[in-house]
This record gives sequence, C-alpha cells and structure tokens, in this order.
Amino acid sequence: MRARTFCLLAALVMPALAAAAGIADLSNRDAVAGLKEALVKGSQVAVQHLGAENGFFGNAKVKIPLPETLKKVEGLMRTFGMGKQADELVLRMNRAAEAAVPEAKALLLDAVKKMSVQDAKGILTGGNDAATQYFKRTTSGTLEQRFLPIVKKAMDRVKLAEAYNHYAERGAKFGLLKAEDAKLENYITRKAMDGLFLVIAEEEARIRKDPVGEASDIIKKVFGALGK
Repeated sequence: MRARTFCLLAALVMPALAAAAGIADLSNRDAVAGLKEALVKGSQVAVQHLGAENGFFGNAKVKIPLPETLKKVEGLMRTFGMGKQADELVLRMNRAAEAAVPEAKALLLDAVKKMSVQDAKGILTGGNDAATQYFKRTTSGTLEQRFLPIVKKAMDRVKLAEAYNHYAERGAKFGLLKAEDAKLENYITRKAMDGLFLVIAEEEARIRKDPVGEASDIIKKVFGALGK
C-alpha cells in the first residue's frame, strides 16, 4: 500500500517539479522575452478577430445576447410584431462591441511592456490562464473607460436602446434588475470585455499546448521548458 501511495504522489508531484526545474534553467531575460512575445502575439490575434465585422456577432462563444430583462419579454415583442427590432438591437449591440475592441490593442501592449520578471515567471508557472488573469488585473479599469464612450455613441442611434435605458433605470431603483445593467452601454461594455478576455485565454491555452507550433525560437524555448 505504501509503495502504491508513494508512486501516486510521485506521479502527481514530479511533473510540477520538472516544470519548475525547466523554468529555473531559463535566464530572466529569456523568460521575460519569450513570454512578452507570446502575449503580444496572442493579444493582437484576439483584438484583430473581435474587432472585425462579425467578430462578436458571428462568434457564438462571445456573441452578446439581449440583457436578461429584455430576454424575458422577447417572446412578447415577437408576438406583437417587434421581432425585427429585437434582432436589430442584438446586431447593433455586437457591432458596438466590435467597434470598441480595437481600443484594447495599445492597452494590452502597454501591460506587456510593464511586466516585471516576477510577473513573467509567475505567469509561466501559474495556471493555464495566468497571463489572461494578469491582463484582467492590469487593464480592466482602463478598458472599461475606453470602451464605454464608443459603445454609447454607437447605441445612441438605436431607439429600442433608448427605451431600454429609460425603463431599466427605473427598474434598478426598485431592485428589479442589477444597477450595472441599468444602462445598455454598460452591459455591452462588460460583455465586450468578457469576450475579449475569453479569446485571449483561448490564445494563451493554444500557445501553452503547442509552443513548438509557434514560429519564434524564444517562444518555443520558454514555453517548451514547461514540458521538461
């Protein structure tokens, strides 16, 4: 029994020790350079995909649906011949997100530039979404500030959005819906950020899974060390 227990513990612990040893063999310069290059590439891919037409609307994983309060009356809207307006609202919400996302490029690159050696090695030895969580911590507040006015400008021309804001603000005062959803632009901005971080996380997972598939030697070296 003891022998089996020891073998089981060894099977669980040794891969982690091996990964730590692989990272330890890298110089600080290599670790930071490789990680930064990977994050720049991954974040640029995410922004490029989502910032294009149908980046949100054509992607079921990130497509922004109607807020819960409107979902509850969507069937009624369609019954009374307002299905076209509901569909148009969903389209405009996603187009607003697509217009806002390019603002993230400079912020994500700046977050990469400011990354310390400690940040880099923590990300490399962290979970599969450690880099994505770093981006969330360092950019979320500024992303919201940049996205919101773009989203608001896009939605100001949509009559149903104006009506939603009018009634949602009243509903929030009585606790009928979350205060953060009282304005449609706030809801869209939050969902746009969620979608951005989801795609960044997918890119991060892809690079971690197949570093050899990346073109850069430094990315192969750094992420490859995790598998040693």
